[in-house]
Amino acid sequence: MSALVGIVLGSDSDLPLMKDAVQTLEKFGIPYELNISSAHRAPDKTAAYAKSAASRGLKVIIAAAGLAAHLPGVLAAHTVLPVIGVPVKSGALNGVDALYAIAQMPPGVPVASVAVNGAKNAAILAAQMIALTDASLQQQLYRFKEHLAAEVEEKDARLKEFGVDGYLNAK
Repeated sequence: MSALVGIVLGSDSDLPLMKDAVQTLEKFGIPYELNISSAHRAPDKTAAYAKSAASRGLKVIIAAAGLAAHLPGVLAAHTVLPVIGVPVKSGALNGVDALYAIAQMPPGVPVASVAVNGAKNAAILAAQMIALTDASLQQQLYRFKEHLAAEVEEKDARLKEFGVDGYLNAK
C-alpha cells in the first residue's frame, strides 16, 4: 500500500523526536513516508514535495520544525492536504517560538499544531483524519481511546489501594 502520511523533518536532528510519530503510525498500520527537507536550505525540494503529495496518494503531512519553524507553513502553502506541525523543543525559547510560528499562519494557509515535541499526538491526529473515510481505522482509534481510559482506571484503583506514598514508591 502506498504511503498515506508524509512525515517531513526540517533536519536529521528531529529524527529522535519524530520516531514517536513513526511508531504510532506503525501501531495503527498506517503507511507513511519519511523525508528530510528544509524550508530554507532546500526550498525547491520542499515545494515540489508538497505540490506532488496529493497526486502520490498522501492524505496528511506531518512536519517537524524548530526555531522559526517555517517548514509546516511552506508545505501548507503548496498543498491542499492538511498539514500538522510539530514544534520542536530547541533554542533559547525551548520550542515556544516554533509553536507560535506554526500556530500563527495567515488566513488561507492553515496548519494544525500539536504541543511542543508532540510527535505522537501528530500521528494520532493524522490517524483521526484518515479514519474519517476508513471505518476499520476508526474502530482501532475507538479501542485506543478505551485503552487510555482503562489505564486511568487502573492508576486510580492503585492510588486508592496504596495511598500517595505507596503509589509513588511503587513507581
